[in-house]
Amino acid sequence: MKTTALRIYGKSDLRLETFELPEVGDDEILAEIVTNSVCMSCHKAALQGADHKRVPNDVATNPVIIGHEFAGYIRHVGKKWAGQFKAGQKFSIQPAMGYKGSLDAPGYSFRYIGGMASFVVIPSCVMEMDCLLPYEGEGFFKASLSEPMSCIVGAAHAQYHTRIGSYQHLMGIVEGGCCALLAGAGPMGLGCVDYLIHGARKPRLLVVTDIDQSRLDRAAQLMTVADAARQGVTLVYFNTAGLPDPVAKLKELAGGEGYDDVFVYAPVAPVVEQGDAILARNGCLNFFAGPTKTDFAAKFNFYNVHYAETHIVGTSGGNTDDMRESLKLMSEGKINPASMITHVGGITCACDTILRLDQIPGGKKLVYTQYDLPLVALDDFAKVGRENPLFAKLGEICQRHSGLWNLEAEEYLLKHAPRMKGA
Repeated sequence: MKTTALRIYGKSDLRLETFELPEVGDDEILAEIVTNSVCMSCHKAALQGADHKRVPNDVATNPVIIGHEFAGYIRHVGKKWAGQFKAGQKFSIQPAMGYKGSLDAPGYSFRYIGGMASFVVIPSCVMEMDCLLPYEGEGFFKASLSEPMSCIVGAAHAQYHTRIGSYQHLMGIVEGGCCALLAGAGPMGLGCVDYLIHGARKPRLLVVTDIDQSRLDRAAQLMTVADAARQGVTLVYFNTAGLPDPVAKLKELAGGEGYDDVFVYAPVAPVVEQGDAILARNGCLNFFAGPTKTDFAAKFNFYNVHYAETHIVGTSGGNTDDMRESLKLMSEGKINPASMITHVGGITCACDTILRLDQIPGGKKLVYTQYDLPLVALDDFAKVGRENPLFAKLGEICQRHSGLWNLEAEEYLLKHAPRMKGA
């Protein structure tokens, strides 16, 4: 059957093309993609082409489909997997398979599977590594965001602490402890707030800082202090801009003792150093934000490392168990990653979006891969809606959902948006 997909041919060379998929083998699965959210890793892969560690050297002649944060329907199951999967199931995929120790991943390395496509053939190695993950929740956009959400879940699990006299690492955030998210009012930070409030292990105090009051105000509307209190968490939004001694104020909020867990959501040296300064005894700092500069560095108090047993950890991505946990929490309605989404479009805008991703403000850009749509910010739906009735209606729907992308909007788009030619 035919698919339409965005493929990498080389550095900054992405092409939206329609071509024949190979016949599905007995050990393969045919799937229809509905959504793919754009990751900065896609931008890096597109710019680097074959120089990227996950992209094959021969992409100029054997191009690969880009996109690794996707969800859709299973359409046909080869007989090897017939007892495990069935046609009609919704799914997401863990791209970091680790198959035979390689870096190969859907969205970077394969000719016939990637998120920016209408249909794909899922190779046997994905199922062999248990990376095809059924999704039983509503809609598709949440499942697409299970991969970035798994990064948040993985970071919380990667935190570690010790007891005096013991070398055993106690994994995860301190339950009932004090936790801080520095520069945490952005889309990924909001996802972390959601998880820490509604996940299985919760802090007693959660302080979220930023230097942009409008972002903090928006965060407070989406992740409310009242909801956190119902979950047993004291949630505080705190603007550190202009304060002569933000460290002292942050410690005061934590009762003077500092924080058991600190997550740094911006690759900015003063923010890292602020996080180090507010750690409690045996506290752990998670450097979540990935820097673009290979020589990024910040000062760290090694006196406290030695005498106060402070720790530092960095995480980049989540594993399959983290994705399963994300999908389960979404299916149960406990977390909602919609706060990450700031733009929506169709596959026809995907090439430009990926290549210019570092120049487009906001959070996640969600692509509906069967549709011909421009990339539009949710905040611009009303403006674009003056010329396009589809976005006017989507704007009305989102306003009823606190300005967030939502299941009602997705269902309206899937029913009324112009489909891509040939889809």
